[in-house]
Amino acid sequence: MPIEAVTTTITDPGAEPRSPLRRAYEIGTTQQVTLSTDHHIEQQINNQALRDISPPGMTIPLTAQAGREGIDLTLGNVSSPDPALAKALLPADGSQVGFDVNELGAITALKLNPKPATSDTARAALEQSFYQAVYQSIAFPEDAVGVGAVWTVRQQVSGSVPLEQVTTATLTARDGNLCTIELNVVQTPKSTVWHLPNEAGQLEIVDYLMHGTGTITVDLGLPLPVSGSVQVGGNQTYRDPRSAVTLHQTLRTEVQWGA
Repeated sequence: MPIEAVTTTITDPGAEPRSPLRRAYEIGTTQQVTLSTDHHIEQQINNQALRDISPPGMTIPLTAQAGREGIDLTLGNVSSPDPALAKALLPADGSQVGFDVNELGAITALKLNPKPATSDTARAALEQSFYQAVYQSIAFPEDAVGVGAVWTVRQQVSGSVPLEQVTTATLTARDGNLCTIELNVVQTPKSTVWHLPNEAGQLEIVDYLMHGTGTITVDLGLPLPVSGSVQVGGNQTYRDPRSAVTLHQTLRTEVQWGA
C-alpha cells in the first residue's frame, strides 16, 4: 500500500555544529520495540445521547530488521484490552509487516502479510494501527541541522476525508545518534465532504479541527523510534444536506513507542 510522498522544509537550521540527519544502520541490524495505538471516538447525532464508538487499543511487540529497501517487521504476541479482539489477534503472532523507507526516513509504502489464520477483524485492526504509526512518523530535512532546528513536513493523508497534514518538528537534543524531536501536528481537510464507507453517501463537513503534539526519541543507528508518543485529537461536525441531520465527533489518536 503506497504512502503519500512528503515535502520537508527547514525554517531554522539550528545551532552549530550541524550535520545531516540520516539513518546510519547496517543491513541486518535488528531492534526490539513495542508499538501501542489507541483511537478514541465519541459521537453524537443531533441531540441524541453521546456514544463512545472507540475501537479497542492494541499493543504490538515488534522485531525490526533493516533490509536493503526498508524495514522488515515481525509481530510478537499482539494484545488488546478487548477480550474478543485479543483472542482474534492470537493467530497473528509471527506475521510480517514491512516499511519501504526513503533516504530521508519517510515511509513510502506499507506492506502487511498476516498469517493465513488471521481473521478479517484482526487484519483490519492491525492495518489501522500501522496506518496510524506511519502517518505519525517523521521525515528528516535534506540539509544539515543542529540542536534547535525546526522543519516542516507536509503530507497528504488518504482516507474517506482526504487531509493535508503539516508536522512541525524541532530537534531539541542530540547526543551522537540519539535525537529527541518534538512534534506539532495540524490536519485540515482537502475536501468539503466526507464520503461514507461502503458507498453509503456523503456528508458535508461543517467544522474540522485536528491538532496534536508529541515527542519521539530516534537512534539513527536503529530502524524505528526507541521511545516517545504522539497524540492527535479534535472535533469534527458533519451535516446530511438531505435530512439536516448533524453528526458531531470528538476524536483522539495516540501512537506510542517503547521498549
